[in-house]
Amino acid sequence: MKKFINTGSKDTRSGFGSGLAELGRKNKNVVALCADLVGSLKMDEFISENPDRFFQVGIAEANMMGIAAGLTIGGKIPYTGTFANFSTGRVYDQIRQSIAYSNKNVKICASHAGLTLGEDGATHQILEDIGLMKMLPGMVVINTCDYNQTKAATIAIADYSGPVYLRFGRPVVPNFTDKKKFEIGKGVLLNNGYDVTLIATGHLVWESIQATIELEKIGIKVELINIHTIKPLDESIIINSVKKTKCLVTAEEHNFLGGLGESIARTLSKFYPVPQEFISTKDTFGESGKPSELMIKYGLDKESIIKSIKKVISRKQQ
Repeated sequence: MKKFINTGSKDTRSGFGSGLAELGRKNKNVVALCADLVGSLKMDEFISENPDRFFQVGIAEANMMGIAAGLTIGGKIPYTGTFANFSTGRVYDQIRQSIAYSNKNVKICASHAGLTLGEDGATHQILEDIGLMKMLPGMVVINTCDYNQTKAATIAIADYSGPVYLRFGRPVVPNFTDKKKFEIGKGVLLNNGYDVTLIATGHLVWESIQATIELEKIGIKVELINIHTIKPLDESIIINSVKKTKCLVTAEEHNFLGGLGESIARTLSKFYPVPQEFISTKDTFGESGKPSELMIKYGLDKESIIKSIKKVISRKQQ
């Protein structure tokens, strides 16, 4: 098992803020818009350095998407910032009609996704956003796992021509990935194994690393893959892995309907069907609580991953 070093826990939204600030210095076409949540999205550094390239639209998310779409016509690269719930569900019509339909070069950057939003509760803990966004034709969907990867993704999507949904979070989580250039649509192999494939995204990558370490102690070799880009999906890395392991578990902080696991199941049903277990929420809303407690209650923690891996291996052997 490769050793993963936590270089200091940070929130992934700060990775977005740092990446946006760096972009502001390198690319004069990058502009930023926010719906009254500058502090929550960590956009202060970009704003202080580029006050003429920032637009505070207030609590008017639908207007923000329309303005962003318009800015692309003049060659600007707009980054919108608000909570994931307000970035998708509240403004789905505007995204579909004004951004996706005409393939506008807008980067929809969404913080506070999933159960780890915590005490704000079910109204803010969107668990359907990946499904909503991946169904839009031409929309790239990215879900990063730590500070380094979020910063790298924020910078990389500026060079991609077309709409992007970038999803990240609020809680402080281990920062463990290398500072490598981010490649859209390319999964990352984190550990070689032959007993089971474990594919994780977002905050569940670190939980999956911990589960992989625990399972290795009892002789179960896990092939661990970080899928940061849910659309377009890196089908080759997935298929090549399950051909070796013959079973898999997918792990995500999202509803099992419409999420990463569903995309992978569809891919494997076509090319290489194998037993699959889903670490995800099960067609439910969240609730108010501490993020760590919610992750345990809804089965998104290390122990739940270990249990599902043992279960899928037993299915393979039947």
